[in-house]
Amino acid sequence: MTQIAFRTCPLCEATCGLEIHHDGERVTLVRGDRDDVFSHGFICPKGSALKDLEHDPDRLRSPRIRDRATDTWRDVTWDEAFAHIDAHLMPLLATHGRDALAVYMGNPSAHNLAALIYNRVVNQAAGTHNVYSASTVDQMPKQVSAGLMFGTALSIPIADIDRTDYLLMLGANPYASNGSLMTCPDFPGRLQALRARGGKVVVVDPRRTKTADESDEWVAIVPGTDAHLLLAMANVLFADGLVALGDHLEPVVDGVDDVRALVAAFTPEAVASITGIEVATIRRLAHELAAAPTAAVYGRIGTCTQEFGTVASWAVDVLNVLTGNLDRPGGALFNLPASGGANVGQTGGVGRGVRFGRRESRVRGLGEVFGEIPVVCLAEEIETPGDGQIRAMLTVAGNPVVSNPDSLRLDAAFDTLDFMVSVDIYLNETTRHADVILPAEPVLARGHYDLALRSLAVRNVATYSPPVFDVEPGMQREWETLCRLAGVLQGLGSGVDMIETVDEFVVRGLVEKSAPRIGMTADELYATISAGGRRGPERILDLMLRTGPYGLSLDDLLANPHGIDLGPLEPRLPDVLRTPSGRVELAPEIIAADVRDRLVPSLSRERNGGFVLVGRRDLRSNNSWMHNVRVLVKGKPRCTLHVHPSDAERLGLENGKLARVASKTGEVEIAVEITDAIRTGVVSIPHGWGHGADGMQMAIARENAGVNSNILASTDDYDPLSGNAILSGIPVEVAPA
Repeated sequence: MTQIAFRTCPLCEATCGLEIHHDGERVTLVRGDRDDVFSHGFICPKGSALKDLEHDPDRLRSPRIRDRATDTWRDVTWDEAFAHIDAHLMPLLATHGRDALAVYMGNPSAHNLAALIYNRVVNQAAGTHNVYSASTVDQMPKQVSAGLMFGTALSIPIADIDRTDYLLMLGANPYASNGSLMTCPDFPGRLQALRARGGKVVVVDPRRTKTADESDEWVAIVPGTDAHLLLAMANVLFADGLVALGDHLEPVVDGVDDVRALVAAFTPEAVASITGIEVATIRRLAHELAAAPTAAVYGRIGTCTQEFGTVASWAVDVLNVLTGNLDRPGGALFNLPASGGANVGQTGGVGRGVRFGRRESRVRGLGEVFGEIPVVCLAEEIETPGDGQIRAMLTVAGNPVVSNPDSLRLDAAFDTLDFMVSVDIYLNETTRHADVILPAEPVLARGHYDLALRSLAVRNVATYSPPVFDVEPGMQREWETLCRLAGVLQGLGSGVDMIETVDEFVVRGLVEKSAPRIGMTADELYATISAGGRRGPERILDLMLRTGPYGLSLDDLLANPHGIDLGPLEPRLPDVLRTPSGRVELAPEIIAADVRDRLVPSLSRERNGGFVLVGRRDLRSNNSWMHNVRVLVKGKPRCTLHVHPSDAERLGLENGKLARVASKTGEVEIAVEITDAIRTGVVSIPHGWGHGADGMQMAIARENAGVNSNILASTDDYDPLSGNAILSGIPVEVAPA
């Protein structure tokens, strides 16, 4: 008998509502939930492929231990797996110190309630300074600029796409991503609605993406020069008397005159040849932005993964401020998440702000950012002998051998580790190096709430999805695995009792901190959230909802399976701020120094006119693990080299034939796809491919291997403010293979 469950899709940042048809054991159909308060029935190919992902025969369903002598794997019990970890990892740490262990957290953790809550517990138990994540190959520049300007890592203004009259997007392709650092289901439909009501959409990108095709204007920029363009637009605003903060911003913004001085050198004439954008176009864009009744500037991964990533991310919000569009409907506003957070619950806006560089990486001396060491340091920290050398790894839902720069070097470094543990559902390019793999339960066997992504949504909504299926016999829930790992790392042993011990410790600490906020005693709040035997992430989620700004509970969400609409984004300044001054810091000295010391000198830099490489994303792909779902990789090969026709003719490249692409770190051979949807002098390879490693067990991915573009990225190249790897604008040589 067919049953229907409602679920939020966990496969990308859009958080679309799904209608899951199943027979109690297997999914039979997935379609969009037309009653979902946020997505209203929209679904992309990834959501409909959840059925195939859930039943993938390559997914691991029991722990595995690797015999290093024979490089073979065997399935073991959970008790055996944790006993093996305890017996091998803890003596290693006792001998070499806690920094001998590194932790790497992958992108899927952001879509996982259990990981978002308990990864921090594992990191604290590990006691290592060597904490890494996918953030420094993705979004860290935006978090750094937002933290410096507004006070926290997630105080990121969100473009009010449903009410704006003018949207300027840089380095973003939401027709493929459905938004990023801007949770927005059916982004295409929202863009179409914007244009239908008379608004304008402008896309700045080296490629004519699907988003650019569906917009009013495509501005083909030279990769890595977004900061130059944005500061030139700010220069025009000042020069032409168009700066107008408005009555709502004037009292809460510091640093306007400092910004005026910083952008003085960035005239349209000074940046035109650098950006490849005509002077008249730069001036017109600035005037259009200032003249629109409401407007928003939005930059995403293309603005982050470049040489001046933090400055570009900062400049996006500078333009929103200078045009008076920050914190007003139709502009860029701050979300108010139901689960609370660092920028919820206070008034006045005064806080500690953010600090970076409290410790440094051992080899190169790069400073930590929000508690993490940049991933460009990871290989060298494993390779270089001495006190604090990384000798063991713990990876959680990550595939850094594919996703990090200079991938071949990192792959070789992982092969030298003394011990490695991975929490993952696949034996992939990274986990093949592990000694123990601890699989997570299937997606539909766990509860789901988008703790991070709903904090970045274009509308205030809350949706909880209970498990559709029971956990399979012999399977352990991921939150239990993480608690048990924390117990081992704390030296408490490997027993199953560690699950309750660690969970109770976490809950009691949160209760003591949160109870006064809602006028309850700690005992009263603890009893309330523990009623009915609730435990694990659901109990903590209930706590966060009850102490959040709307006073909801998990029971409220369970009673509303299509979600609760909490309304559009509203102005939140100054209360949202957590800067020491309680004001918007428009010209943080760290960023101002980078503009003076690096960006201004780049205006006179000689350019050799060679090729540069950029990435790209496809609607059917998010992370490397989705390449093992046949329905998402079937059809025309997508891992190709995009080349402009004039460049192809000059180089002698032919459509479908192989080209050799080489950088200072390596080279790949890849099939050519000639297209006029890219600037001359620019080539593009999609991110996340290259699935040919020996020992990995992902059959469909291996059949559709592609090449790994990160072989061409260097760990020497990074944005110094955020430590973010430079994956866009990489100088390369291109020739027929």
